Formats: sequence, C-alpha cells, structure tokens
Amino acid sequence: MEFALNDEQATLQEVLREFLTERAGEAGVRAQMAEPAGFDPQLWKQMGSELGLQGVAVPEEYGGAGFTFVELGIVLEELGRALTVSPFLASGVMAPQLLLALGDEAACARWLPGIASGDLIATVALAEDSGSWQTDAVTLTARQDGGDWRLDGHKSYVVDGVGADLVFVVARVGDGIGVFAVEASASGLERIPLATMDQTRKLARLTFADTPAERIAASDPEAAIGRMLDLTSIALAADALGGTGRVLDMAVDYAKVREQFGRPIGSFQAIKHMCASMLVDLESSRSAVYYALWAAATGHADVPVVAPMVKAHCVDTYLQAAGDNIQIHGGIGFTWEHPAHLYLKRAKSSQALLGGSDFQRQLVADRIGI
Repeated sequence: MEFALNDEQATLQEVLREFLTERAGEAGVRAQMAEPAGFDPQLWKQMGSELGLQGVAVPEEYGGAGFTFVELGIVLEELGRALTVSPFLASGVMAPQLLLALGDEAACARWLPGIASGDLIATVALAEDSGSWQTDAVTLTARQDGGDWRLDGHKSYVVDGVGADLVFVVARVGDGIGVFAVEASASGLERIPLATMDQTRKLARLTFADTPAERIAASDPEAAIGRMLDLTSIALAADALGGTGRVLDMAVDYAKVREQFGRPIGSFQAIKHMCASMLVDLESSRSAVYYALWAAATGHADVPVVAPMVKAHCVDTYLQAAGDNIQIHGGIGFTWEHPAHLYLKRAKSSQALLGGSDFQRQLVADRIGI
C-alpha cells in the first residue's frame, strides 16, 4: 500500500486540475447550478473524449481505461475541489460499479461502453421518500406482465435523475430485491427535479406507473447493491477531500491579504489555530481516503468497515472546514457572491447522501459486531 501518488497518478491529478481550472471555473459552476439537468454537455463530452474520465475504473473489455479505484478517487478529489457540476457521481461511479457488482456480462457489454465514453448518462434509483438507502426500505414493486417487467412506485433523492438517459432501479420482487434498467423515454416514467440546498448536486423524484423495465441478472443483488453503496461512500469521501483542500487554500490565501488593525489577520493566533486545525483534519482525511481507495482497488476485506467510517469522518471534516472558511472570511464569506457557501452546501449534501454520519457510524458498529 502506498500513500503517495506515483508519477502516472500525479500527472493525472495535475492535468485534471489544469483542465478544470480552465474549463469549469466558478462562473461555469454558477451557470450550471441554475440548469435543471445540472451539467454542461460540452464539458461532459470533453471529460470523456479528451480525458476519458467517465471510464477510468471501467474494465478495458467494456470500453474503459481499466484503471483502479485509486485513479477514480483522484478524479473525484479534483472534481470535488472544483465543485464541478456534472453527473459524474451517478454515471461515473454508482451506475458502472453497480453493473460490475451485479455480474451480468450481457448487461455490462450492452451499457458500460456508452457509460465509459460519456455518451450514455446513467444513474441508480434506490432511496424513496423515507430517505433510507437500505434495501429493506424499498417499496417500489416490479411485476411480470407476460414476458415483460413493469414497475410501479416512486424513488426520491435520485442523483442526476432528470439528466440521466438510463436509470437502474432497485425494486421489490415478491420477497426479494431486483435491479431493473429503465430508459429515460419509457412510458409511465415521470422525473421531477427536487429543490435542494446544494444546487451543485442535482436530485430528482421519479414516479413509475406501469413502466416497462428490463431485469438485470444477478445471483445476489443485495450484495451487489451493498458493494455499490460502499464504493459510493468512498467516492463521496474523496470528493470531500478535494473540497476540504480547496476551502483551506481559500482561507489561508484570504488570511494573508485581509488586514485588520494594520496587520494581516493571518498573524492573529486565533486565525492561525483555525487554519492549523483545518490542515490537521485535511491530512487525516487524506490518509483515510487513500487507504479506502487502496482497499477498494484491491478488493480488501476492510471495505465494508472502512467505507462508512471514511464517509462519516471526511464529510464531517469537510463541513467543519467549510464553516471555518466562512468564519475566516467574515462578512464577505456569508454573501451569495462569494463561493464559500457553495462548499458548505456541498459538504452538507454529502453528509446527508446515503445516510447521515450517525447512521454511517452505526453501520461501522454493526459490521464489526458491536
């Protein structure tokens, strides 16, 4: 296990940071926040055609780059640092990882190449109005109509549910659970954007009324869904790591130039301590995220324990750092015009997604037998 990036990984990070700085700056973030679909199609296309980001962790036999979850984590860290408004979490992490975990080779061959190229945007619909991301809370039902499947019910908090071309829906089948593919144009599917505090991450409520669907084969769908959730938790932690690093840089840069009583505020002990605490938290998050990425990349047995642990720690750290950044900026930090509040809202969004930090810690306790 290595906690330092190798030359190839460092180059990926450098190239991606430069790309996002040039083509996905704050002005672009604010512009896409106002769009219901929530992303710039041209930027999304460039992410796929120029950098191949969407297929970083997709196996080569399915049209991807064949890298590991470590490289995917580097991408997520940089996207989080730039607050890039895109369907990457849904289509670059959740959907492909669920497909791979389900193990249906025909489904992988059919959909993964398009997902990896960015030509097909996919998402996963699991949670419902209760807000639970656990399969035992699923009430949306699937029934057979002759040789076809039909879905009835609703899903909430679907990441990029409005902009997706394909939705992988978790549904109840008798006493069990199944995963179904639904095209965005399917009859009986209604997609409504949800009003959210974090406008950089689009959520939707989906209603299914006798909606045609295709069942994806799986020997153990619940285990596949669990693995997807664990990997998504690690992805959110990597996103949070990038955001934490950015708000620390913002705070330090401002503390160097903002003067009070004839001296930079960074010279005051209280500001020094706040920035130092942010740095300590950032580095602890970095160690936790890199270990989790390594565990995910190698299929280590620690993943089920590490995933909720790193998600809870890193998003909480992110939220604290984002709040401290606003405090250091003072009055301007509370304004709409300043980007500080955007990072605070992203941190809060990440904390709630997949279940809050208390829930994540309870998962850790349950999984280690406490």
